[in-house]
Amino acid sequence: MRKRFDLKTEISLALFPTLTMAVVLFLLEAYSQQHLLFASLASSAFLIYLDPHLPTNSIYTLVMAQVSAALIGYGVLKLIGPGYTSALLAMIVSITFMVLLNVMHPPAVSTALTFAFVTGQAVPLFLIALGILIVLIIVQKFSVWLINRNVPKDPISKL
Repeated sequence: MRKRFDLKTEISLALFPTLTMAVVLFLLEAYSQQHLLFASLASSAFLIYLDPHLPTNSIYTLVMAQVSAALIGYGVLKLIGPGYTSALLAMIVSITFMVLLNVMHPPAVSTALTFAFVTGQAVPLFLIALGILIVLIIVQKFSVWLINRNVPKDPISKL
């Protein structure tokens, strides 16, 4: 079970993912008009806020799952074209890949679906946005470490 902090701390921890996603949304709007890419990355950001130390939210898992899902979705799109068949195939292959390599990151399933529908050159921008999320993970882990360092071990001793 995730350790809960006071409301002020929870809001400050949620602020980093929110601002990060605002930057990502701005980049997507300014450079590609690929709005669907934002959905899976926003889900990743929320998971990072929820618990940055969870194995699902590790940098390795995030990168492996998201990059492979993007490449699988893009590859299926190029092989058979956009559509529901591509989306279904991309989803199945991505989930299989994540399970086999033990890199489960649920928002990556949405990434595979998105890339199976999205035409254009969205992969480079997606990788930049993913890099921003990696920075978010580092900042969130450091923030939680700082907060835990300053919270007394025994709250009763403060009384």
